[in-house]
Amino acid sequence: MGVWRSMLFIPANSWRMIMRATGEMQDAIILDLEDAVPIAEKETARVFARDGIPILKSKGIDVFVRVNSLGTGMTQEDLKYVVGKGLDGIMLPKSEKREEIVKLDRLLRKEEEKKKLKPNSISIMPLLESPRGVLNAAEISRGSKRIVALGFGAGDFLRELGEGFAIARLSPDEYFPMILYARSRISIAARVADVPAIDTPFFGLLIDTEGLIRESSRVKLLGFKGKMLIHPRHIEPVNQVFSPSKEDVEFSKQMIAAYKEASAKGQGAASFGGRMIDYAMVSMGEDILVRAESIAEKEKRRVAEKY
Repeated sequence: MGVWRSMLFIPANSWRMIMRATGEMQDAIILDLEDAVPIAEKETARVFARDGIPILKSKGIDVFVRVNSLGTGMTQEDLKYVVGKGLDGIMLPKSEKREEIVKLDRLLRKEEEKKKLKPNSISIMPLLESPRGVLNAAEISRGSKRIVALGFGAGDFLRELGEGFAIARLSPDEYFPMILYARSRISIAARVADVPAIDTPFFGLLIDTEGLIRESSRVKLLGFKGKMLIHPRHIEPVNQVFSPSKEDVEFSKQMIAAYKEASAKGQGAASFGGRMIDYAMVSMGEDILVRAESIAEKEKRRVAEKY
């Protein structure tokens, strides 16, 4: 499973933006064939996405493509173009029920067979952006073994609630309570499915870095492991929020050492920093160390492949 702290949307009909993204330090790119691309540009976007995937992959970037939703009738044509070597996964927008994931799985299997790709090599990331999709999050997460993450789209979710102007007129702090339940439900469903939950893009002012960090920190506490982005300037602060801090890493190392020392003496718990710690806390510390190591390795490869 990948580490996707930052997943940057790129309109697939802009070759300039695709090439620019090769120099950024996001964990993943989402080449967008859906909302960011006008109908007249869909064909161009498919070609650019197809040709851009191997270039982005050569720079150590994980690559997803957001196809058009199944209800548009364009999904199959999107897949014909973009499924190929180098593609990590398909993001399915407007995901609302398990049957949609089953259908996408079937379409991907046909494309893999046709192009002689390894079976199940293309992953699926459902994007939950409607009340029905949020309520069916757990069911959707069981739709295919290809699912590697669950994403939340707040913009369409609020529009379906009849509060779409909240994105434009309210600050992220003000509309945070309006989408708290949706975020919590998606995060819990992702945890049960053992996949990461990836949060909606930040819809505040592009220059509001403090607001971005505040929102990212709050959703991290809800269990989200990363965030989708709509601007490159958000990459660095989001990466920092969703990376274990040096303090967390050092605390985890010391806590694990204290527990191992107590365990060697036949004790099932240990005292550390004035608190009692047991195996559950140690397991969390081990998860932090694994994540920190995975991030360090990924960034090392990206720097090497960037140049």
